[in-house]
Amino acid sequence: MNQIFDVQGMTCGHCERAVTQAVKSLDPAAQVKIDRPAGKVEVQTTQPREQVAKAIAEEGYAVQ
Repeated sequence: MNQIFDVQGMTCGHCERAVTQAVKSLDPAAQVKIDRPAGKVEVQTTQPREQVAKAIAEEGYAVQ
């Protein structure tokens, strides 16, 4: 399932890695594409949207 999140607070490559690792901790097979300037994170995963959003938020980012 393809999910798109608006994520605020990503400012660097470290932020992108943190978000990617948070998603992959839930689903190691997930595909993560990040558009940092637009604040968009696209995730292909079988995990529920709420769980993915929670994992990203736990890294300290605001998820819409």
